[in-house]
Amino acid sequence: MASCQEFEVTVHTSPGPTCGTFSRLWLNLIGSQGETPPISVSEGDRRLLPGSSLPVRVRGAGPLGRLVLVRLRLEARAGFPDLNWHCSRVEVRELAGGQEAGPERDPQVQVFLCERWLRPAEGDVELRSGKLCLLQDETEEKLKQQRLKQLQLQQKLIRWRRFVDGAPQCVDLSSLSELGPNLSYSHKSPAANVHYLTGFADRLEAWSSFAELEAFFAHVGHQNRTAGFVKAHWMEDWYFGYQCLNGCNPLMLRQIRLLPPNLSVTSDMLRPFLSGGSSLEQELERGDVYLLDFEVLDGVPANAVNGQQTYLCAPLCLLHLNRQGQLVPIAIQLQQTPGLQNPVFLPSDPGCDWLLAKIWVRCADFQCHQLASHYLRTHMLGELCCVATLRQLPEPHPLHQLLMPHVRTSLQINFQARMSLLAANGVFDKAAGSGLEALPVLLSRASDRIRYESLCVPDDLKQRGVDQLPQSYYAQDALRVWGALHRFVVSWVDLYYSGDDEVRLDSELQHWITDINAHSFKHSSGFPPSLQTKAEVSTFVTMIIFSCSALHAAVNFSQLDFALWMPNTPAAMRRPPPQAKRSLAEDDVVSFLPDVSSSCRVLTALTLLSQPAIHFVPLCHYREAVFRGHAHRGLVAAVQAELQAISDDITERNSQLELPYPYLCPSRVENSVAI
Repeated sequence: MASCQEFEVTVHTSPGPTCGTFSRLWLNLIGSQGETPPISVSEGDRRLLPGSSLPVRVRGAGPLGRLVLVRLRLEARAGFPDLNWHCSRVEVRELAGGQEAGPERDPQVQVFLCERWLRPAEGDVELRSGKLCLLQDETEEKLKQQRLKQLQLQQKLIRWRRFVDGAPQCVDLSSLSELGPNLSYSHKSPAANVHYLTGFADRLEAWSSFAELEAFFAHVGHQNRTAGFVKAHWMEDWYFGYQCLNGCNPLMLRQIRLLPPNLSVTSDMLRPFLSGGSSLEQELERGDVYLLDFEVLDGVPANAVNGQQTYLCAPLCLLHLNRQGQLVPIAIQLQQTPGLQNPVFLPSDPGCDWLLAKIWVRCADFQCHQLASHYLRTHMLGELCCVATLRQLPEPHPLHQLLMPHVRTSLQINFQARMSLLAANGVFDKAAGSGLEALPVLLSRASDRIRYESLCVPDDLKQRGVDQLPQSYYAQDALRVWGALHRFVVSWVDLYYSGDDEVRLDSELQHWITDINAHSFKHSSGFPPSLQTKAEVSTFVTMIIFSCSALHAAVNFSQLDFALWMPNTPAAMRRPPPQAKRSLAEDDVVSFLPDVSSSCRVLTALTLLSQPAIHFVPLCHYREAVFRGHAHRGLVAAVQAELQAISDDITERNSQLELPYPYLCPSRVENSVAI
């Protein structure tokens, strides 16, 4: 009876309160040999209400063959609002001879997952059932064509755009509405407490003294334990070094065996600050000398804030791992070119001279942290991979499903950032040393310096020589989280690629990495031009997931804690870098710091950025049904258990530390970048 196959089809609307629609739903079934005529599912009192399940019988007019697709189309009703509809799934059960199947025939139910919003304006939407698979594993020509059609449509809707020359490209949008309901979201955060930050907009003058700053901090920072610790210890050299390892920007510090030629220090100059009469040459050979080099800021134009010119510098800061296991600064040169007007500041200099030199380093770190470590390495990288995934990997591709929960939010977040934080009248324009003129210069330079190895945690930590440092908690935690993620990704890749040959034959995968390379960093960045092995795929995908989740948590959610005591992380400096040592007083130091208005504007922005969403999704906890399927449940459970064990260990370790460091605890890490 192939000529009159009959099916019971049940359409499920998702349970959310706004998931229903007034629109009429048309449905038809597509088989390997033919398709059924469209049938209206929602007629009369049959409505697409939240959480509803509407059954309908569908009869084929001719041979259908093997059922491969369900086609849905919404049609707006005259006189009713045109509301989006969120479809959970469609279930199809073939009936035997027009009747329900008896015990002699097992009625196999095919589930066609949807889990997305549908709109009348987008026309036909085709759903497929069955497992995720590679293009070369498709057995039905219609399914191959459906993959191709989906990508062709996506490539029309999702286009590339250049934000900054030399930096990774972004999605081409004129307004947020162009993203559509499936790529946008409502970000809900707890109301941020900015009560004590309001009311300072008109105070354009400098802070009068450290005493005034302390009075201000007593209100804005009194409930923040980490900020209180920062305020208590920010002037101490050991804590300056600790922040290089575990602060909100743990990506700059590097071990050196040779001094940079433009750092004007000598062995005799530094001998008093080394342990047990050791020499600089001996400490370099031991591997106990480290460097912060902010050369990326050299010559970057500084901003004018509230009508007053601010100043940037590009410091070199030498640090030493002493015999007590502390990393302490031993020399600071504020500009890249040595000379008489560019002195090297030392711990033996008068207290305020040395303190001001460290503040200049912290100000430089603010610029590099916000634009390079945070925006470029997490947000821009996530958007780059999201756009390429939407354009080159169709929904049934296993890597599309694995990646999208981690990168989907980047499109909306980054568009909003470009329209606000990084735009005219945004916080960088109005309050930071790196304003609108500096943004393209700094992002382009930072992009030029990105290397693929620096994005892969084990390689990066080893190359920078910080993997074995005592008190390097970011390094310890990052390695463990990377390892758990990598094992998860390897297991996922093993499910779908039986060998390296299948990787090379996956044309969709190769188009994906080609698209990423064409729109990302320069060719000398070391990004793989193609993916040839399962190992290469696993590392690359782990890098994306880690960057958009764990790394983002480390560099984003910690920033307010280290900035609430503003002198520890000033966003700008009101006076030029000193060209001589001159025994400064405390009031002189304060006069360099940002004015009251811009200080509070930055802290307000950081307060909002540091708020976790109400609908927080912990790392590797997925809401998508595909992760609950039989093939994936075990993998997801295993990585969740491993991440929970890491969280428990970190919590236990932190309870023993006087130093607060919670930022890479996986239970506090969100699946994706989020504001």
